[in-house]
Amino acid sequence: MIRRRFARASATYAERADAQRRIAARMAGLIARHVPRSACRNVLEVGCGTGVFTRMLLRRTHPSFVWLNDICPEMRESLADVLGERVQFCPGDAEQTEFPGGQSLITSCSAIQWFDSPPRFFARCRNLLADGGYFSFSTFGQKNLQEVASVTGEALSYLSLEELKSVLLPHYELIHASEELISFSFPSPLEVLRHLQATGVTGIRRRQWTKGMLADFCRRYERLFRQTDRTVCLTYHPIYIIAKKIAS
Repeated sequence: MIRRRFARASATYAERADAQRRIAARMAGLIARHVPRSACRNVLEVGCGTGVFTRMLLRRTHPSFVWLNDICPEMRESLADVLGERVQFCPGDAEQTEFPGGQSLITSCSAIQWFDSPPRFFARCRNLLADGGYFSFSTFGQKNLQEVASVTGEALSYLSLEELKSVLLPHYELIHASEELISFSFPSPLEVLRHLQATGVTGIRRRQWTKGMLADFCRRYERLFRQTDRTVCLTYHPIYIIAKKIAS
């Protein structure tokens, strides 16, 4: 389901993913600031999508070799301009796919919230990292798309910043941990849904819309979240983590 959703959105993602682009820029900047250049030799990026974050990371860090992973094999076409001898694509479910060990940096931007077990994936990344390697990622917190959750009663099971810290701290040194709220305005609730559909990010795992459900959603969203300028708001809640593997 998730794979099909993002595959369908691949053609419109880069154009409509304003929040994701802003988050990617911040993530790339944090890596450039906090991760030494020597730790950017061998890089694994998980959930690369169409490569919005990938291109920023390549420009900022100039790694020697990069594995790009995404659950959608269809993303290879969107990545054609960056793929080559030192940048290779490895499609598959990141929680199951076998990746080469000895990575100096594992990174992910706006993807881990979809995983069945982020804590298990964090432990897996530790095993893939070389001693002193870095694990840097952004994900989303509990206020993410809170307006949609309020109207539909459905949301992903987001981990809080404190919960993420508690999972990571036994095996990683936290170099940076922060969160923010980003608010966007849209002309109508229908435009909110179009934005979410265009980026593949609905905040819920499965929903089949009927005409009546759509009308009810728009009516309730408008009543709860209409702003003084008659637009409606949508909130993103990104969390940014940079951690360093503690040697065994």
